[in-house]
Amino acid sequence: MRLAFQKPVFYVAAFCAAFYVALPCSAQTQAAPLPAGIEQASTVEGFTEYRLPNGLKVLLFPDPSKPTVTVNMTYLVGSRHENYGETGMAHLLEHLLFKGSTNYTNITQGFNQRGMRPNGTTGLDRTNYFESFQASDDNLKWALGMEADRMVNSFIAQKDLDMEMTVVRNEYERGENSPFGVLYKRMQSVAFDWHNYGNSTIGNRSDIENVKLENLRAFYRTYYQPDNAVLLVSGKYDVAQTLDWINGFFGKIPKPTRTLPQQWTTEPTQDGERSFMVRRKGDVQLVAIAYKIPAVLHPDNLAAQFVGSILTHAPNGRLYKELVETGKATQVFAFPFGGVAPGLAFIGANVKKGEPIEAVRDALAVAMENFDKNPPTTEEMDRVRRDSANAQEKFLNDPERIGTGMSEYIALGDWRFFFYDRDRTAKVTAEQVVAAAKTYFRRDNRTTGIFVPEDEPQRADIAAAPS
Repeated sequence: MRLAFQKPVFYVAAFCAAFYVALPCSAQTQAAPLPAGIEQASTVEGFTEYRLPNGLKVLLFPDPSKPTVTVNMTYLVGSRHENYGETGMAHLLEHLLFKGSTNYTNITQGFNQRGMRPNGTTGLDRTNYFESFQASDDNLKWALGMEADRMVNSFIAQKDLDMEMTVVRNEYERGENSPFGVLYKRMQSVAFDWHNYGNSTIGNRSDIENVKLENLRAFYRTYYQPDNAVLLVSGKYDVAQTLDWINGFFGKIPKPTRTLPQQWTTEPTQDGERSFMVRRKGDVQLVAIAYKIPAVLHPDNLAAQFVGSILTHAPNGRLYKELVETGKATQVFAFPFGGVAPGLAFIGANVKKGEPIEAVRDALAVAMENFDKNPPTTEEMDRVRRDSANAQEKFLNDPERIGTGMSEYIALGDWRFFFYDRDRTAKVTAEQVVAAAKTYFRRDNRTTGIFVPEDEPQRADIAAAPS
């Protein structure tokens, strides 16, 4: 089980793929009449969407050239949906859904007996569960039945919560012992005043340790329903048979009568540069800068991401040459953070312990905030597009990555954004990149964080008031 951190270079472009090579597979969807109640919605480059009366969306991407199948279930709920005092709940619930349900009492044993590779990830806007396995009717039927049952019949029991608490605590501690993890988490909380993107997905320790079972169950009953989920099956299988099984397992789940909670909090415009410093034990210095940028679907988001790639690409990036090749830093990095709501563009560097870090910090800010004065060259733009195309090719040949990667697009509201993003990546112009840099990479929109390793940090633990 993993937390879903944003990927370097592009939030979503790294998952794009030219699925036109799979078009022959789509012919399978016309081979037999659909089961009663299932409607076919749209087909795009080998992906076909179906809808059940209870609101469940189904994506099928058959590929007979592969010996495996991946079943991926995406729920449109993540850390963004947690209430005050409930941070970490979405991730904790993800763990509990591996503990069994009414008709699949030992899910882990079922995975092991069939040689399946299962996992789950929790992100800002979605949670997904997937299992990859050797293609066979028995394996696929079992996986579909299990996913349907744990959607509405998971135990969510106190004994499982108590047992899994140790696992989640250990995961929390690993993050607390990671300089990058600590800086990343602190950057979220400092950059955002009000929006839940300011909360880490792992959550606050006291929230995790004091979570109430009834709160977890209420969260589960609200968000784990067919009208808030998308099922994706990719790999080698018979489409008609798979639709029959899906209809049999998921079709009997009633359409929910509850109304999903609406979120309306928007982050106000930042009105001045912010900075923070973390002093903890560690063996590396880190400096990172984040600028607020629009949500992923806004055209400026992708243009802004080009900047980070152009600056930090190894070995040709501008900052790579300025900082890494000169020995001022050991690594430079850039990646986006966000989703359906406005997020951040990160850029940062690793610096050897004891070496000056202020000059590196300043170089990062200058490179970002003066980028509009140094427009990208044709070679730089082509390199970014080429890197994206290479990622597309790798993605295409991996059914497991198709399933999990598509979850990011599903969370944005429509799986077809997958193809939209692929196409717009190839069309971003240097002028758009410069305009985005000039708009968002500004002093008053900057948040800077530094991790300083110290053997004896001067921390002050705050005592609780007497009861």
